[in-house]
This record gives sequence, C-alpha cells and structure tokens, in this order.
Amino acid sequence: MQLADAGPLARWGLPASKLVVNLSAAGMGGALFVALFTLRVEQRGFELALDVAAVSAAIFTVTSAATGFFSFIVIFNPALNAGPEFGSQLGRYLVQTEGGRVWLITTIAGAILAVLAFAVRSWGGTATVALLALAALVPMGTQGHSGDEASHQQATTAIVIHIIAAAIWLGGLLLLAVIRSVTPESEMATVLMRFSTIAVIVFVLVAFSGTVRAAIGLETFGALASPYGLILIVKVVALTAIGVLGAIYRRRLLRRMRANPGDSKIFWLLLCAELGLMGIASGAAAALARTPPPILPEPVGALTPAQVLTGAPLPPEWTISRWFTAWSPDVLWLVVAVLGLIFYVRAVLRLRARGHLWNPWRSIAWVAGTLLLVWITGGALSTYRSYIYSAHVLTVVIVLVGVVPLLAAGAPMQLARTAAQRRGDGSRGAYEWAQGLVHSRGVRFASAPVVAVPAAAALVWLLVSSDLLRWWAGDLLGRQMTTAAVLLIGSLLVLGFVGDYGAARGPAAVRLLMIFGFGVAMAAVSVYIITAGLMAADWFGAMGRTWGITPVEDQDLGGVILAVGSASVLVLGGWAVLRMQREQTI
Repeated sequence: MQLADAGPLARWGLPASKLVVNLSAAGMGGALFVALFTLRVEQRGFELALDVAAVSAAIFTVTSAATGFFSFIVIFNPALNAGPEFGSQLGRYLVQTEGGRVWLITTIAGAILAVLAFAVRSWGGTATVALLALAALVPMGTQGHSGDEASHQQATTAIVIHIIAAAIWLGGLLLLAVIRSVTPESEMATVLMRFSTIAVIVFVLVAFSGTVRAAIGLETFGALASPYGLILIVKVVALTAIGVLGAIYRRRLLRRMRANPGDSKIFWLLLCAELGLMGIASGAAAALARTPPPILPEPVGALTPAQVLTGAPLPPEWTISRWFTAWSPDVLWLVVAVLGLIFYVRAVLRLRARGHLWNPWRSIAWVAGTLLLVWITGGALSTYRSYIYSAHVLTVVIVLVGVVPLLAAGAPMQLARTAAQRRGDGSRGAYEWAQGLVHSRGVRFASAPVVAVPAAAALVWLLVSSDLLRWWAGDLLGRQMTTAAVLLIGSLLVLGFVGDYGAARGPAAVRLLMIFGFGVAMAAVSVYIITAGLMAADWFGAMGRTWGITPVEDQDLGGVILAVGSASVLVLGGWAVLRMQREQTI
C-alpha cells in the first residue's frame, strides 16, 4: 500500500530537522567531552564550550520536537487543524508508539540539559552534563533496523556507538573553531595534539560500528561471497586505508603547527582534513547500512515458543563442543575489551621505552581478564543465558570471581600512575580523570565495606532471583547492564578491601568478617534459589526446550553454581586481605 504524500513541508522538514538535531547533538555533548580532556576549567575556552553546549541543547530541544512532529505527519498524514482530534492523535503517537516516545524523551532531555549547561562551571558538574548529553543520544539509536530481535539489539548497540563517537568527533571540531580566537597560539597547538588522539579513537569507533551495523545483515559468513558481502569487504578496506592516510597527514600537519603555532592556515587546513575524514567515515558507514543485504528465506511454519519469547530460534543442544564453538558477540563489550587491551599494552610499552620493567604476571592477568570478559559476553554463556537459567547465574559468578580479580591483579591504576604522562598545566587527561574518580568522595563512600558488601549482596539477589530476572537474562540491554553492574560493584569491593583504600579500612579481622558476611549472603540466595519454585516460569519454563535437564533441575543447578561462587568469594577475598596485611607488616 502506498502512503499518501504528507506535503512538501513535512517531506523537506523531516530530513532538515534531523540534520540540525545531529549537528546540535555534537555541539551539546561532543564539545563538552572534548573540552574536559583538552582545556583547563579556568580558561575562557572552557566557558565557551559550556556556552556552546547550552545553546546547542536549546536548539536540540526545539529541533527534536520538530522532528517528532514531522515524523507524526509523515507516518499518519493527519488533517492539520487546531481541533481536539488532531491533538489526541499527536498525543497517542508520542506516548503509545516507539518512534513518538523516542522523540518525546529526547526533547525532554534536551530541555533539561539546556538548563544544566547554563548552571554548571566546575569539573564535576561539566563532566556530569557531558555524560548526560551523550546518554541523551541513546534513544535515537534505537530506531531504524528491521529483522529478528537478536540482530535488532546488536544493530542498536552499533548505531548508538556510531552516533556517540560521531558526535564527539564533530563536537570537538566545532569546539576548536570556536575557541581559536580566545586561546593563545602556543596552547592551541597543545589542544590540537590532544584532540588528535581523541579523533583517532572516535574514527576507529565510527568505522567499526558502521561496519558491524552493516555486517549484521549478512547473517552468515557464507554471505560474504554475495554482492553485498563483497561491497562490505571493499568498503572496509578502503575505510581502513583512508584512516591510515589521514593519521599520517594529521601528524604532519600537527608537527608544522607546533613548529609555527601562529600559522592559521595550518589550523584551518587541519580542521578541514578532519571534517573530510569524518565525512568519508560517516558516509561509508551510512552507505554500508543502506546497502540491501542478501535476502534470507523466511522460516516456514508456526513460530516456536523460543522465537515468540526471544525473537530468535532456540540454539542447538548445549554440548561440550558448543562451549568452544558457540559465538554471539556483544558489540559493546568487544569495543570495551579491545580499548582496554590497547591502552594497557601501550602503557607497558611506554614503561619499557623508559627502561622500567612491568611485572609480566600482571600483564598476563589483565589480558586473561579481558579475554574472559569477551568470551563471557560473546561465547557460549552469551548464546545460552537467555534460554537457560544456570547459564545466567554462571555468567554473574564468573564475572564476579573471575573477571574482576584478574583485572584487579593487572593493577591498571598502578600502571597508570607509573606510565602516564601527567599534565602540569591544570588540564585533565585520562590519568587525571581516573585518579580524580577513584579518590572522589562518592567512590570512597561506595567502596567502604559497610556500603559495598550489602550493595553487592543486594545486587546478586536482584540479578538472579528478583522479578526483573526475565529482563536481566532475556534482553541485550539487561545483559549488558548485568555485566556492567557486577564489574562496578566487584571493583568497588576490591578497591575497599585491598585497593587504594584497603589499608585505611580497619584491621584485617574486620575486613575478613565483612567478606564472610558477603559469602554467607550469597549462600543464602543460593539456598533460596534451590528451595523456591520455578522463577520466571513464563520465560525459562516456556522456551519449549526438549534437550538438557528440566527447567526446575536447571534452577537447582544455578543455586549450586551460586553456592560455589560464594565459597570462591570467601577463598579469594580472604587470601587477598591476608596477603595485603602480610605485605604491610614486612
């Protein structure tokens, strides 16, 4: 059925308003993010960044409302009038449809950010506004992909990463253009160097996320031989080459800029080069996303219970070989893991260049923890945790007693303190922000054992036995938040017991008692799991799974796994506290 034309106003107004939304989003969040890593809070340029963010947020609010209105006109083509029927239709669209809710939430978020950007001027306030501004872009990434629910969720993650990275890139370029006239020439060269590092990272993220978003349409590796797959390969290679050439060109211009800071021609040439790279990267990623993928045959017959619940068919029986061959990568955690490995290895190499040695066992622990995180979020557990309760519990336990201790053993903060190039001009780089966060009042309070232990126990109960269990296990965002929450709480526990604050948390006996309490709390939850009836019966009990143990037996297995996890917490926690106490007394 062909939709009626909504008229030239909506037909041209919708893409125009979307364009302004994207540009103002960059000025709202991207400019602040770059300012936090390149400028000093007392600089005039920093104040200008906040002013740009405030004005951009106001524009973002108005154009988001306009985009929502034009979207409504294009989709429903109602008769424009001031009567109650039109208002009722618009209200239902904004509240009852996914697209309407997205633009309603985005508009409200923009209005709040416009007020906050005018009100704050401190490091902490600006960082909070910048994070909220980037988070306000997430709803826009939830639209525009068709297909089964699993691929839709992964595509959504890739789009969100793409939108945020592009906003940071464009917002940084806008910031550089605005502060050029109020920043001394010698400082401007330094700001450009710092932005260049950020630009390299976001270029990789924009290119990677756009490619992943397009590759989701392939469904199988065999589809790489299709015309769509060949186009994808060619564009990935071309985009990589453009990135390498752009990095070489950027470095040459930056060297010239540092040698001659007053040459404005070099500055604008660099800005134009960055805009060109950004345009090519975004255009290629958009082309990849819009190229029609190979059409797969539709499933024949009625949908299975698993397809009805999860949007994807039930995976094959979970055999021993599937532990090693099942693969369902999570784009978000894959990006986090790769960035973590790159920064860690780079810091170790920087230490080695200075003639300092770094304990290889710490490097091995960090790499092992990172790879374990990738496997947990993309391997067999990720494939089966939406269908099998014990897989969900095992994921929580391994992150808590496997990933967190390995990453902590890598001593990333100690490595940063040793290898980081600390700034002496009052600005903040990654090291200064990490140190400020770790030693902030909020983290100091949250990492106190009397706070972190009850919070960790409550989190374990919430993740494995609460009414939200179906969302934690079945939805991609729920699974991502599960991993993030366990990593956060586990890191706070480590920080409070044996980290920077461990020595100030009282005698070892008190900390051992708190660890014992946490282990007992986990054991109590495991007993509850075993003795309770089938939890989330309308999910785990309704999958139609004909292989493996029954859902009730599987839940009992989950309780046993959690009990083993509680014993592991006691052993690992007790060993770490006693080891630190022994080192302090030597």
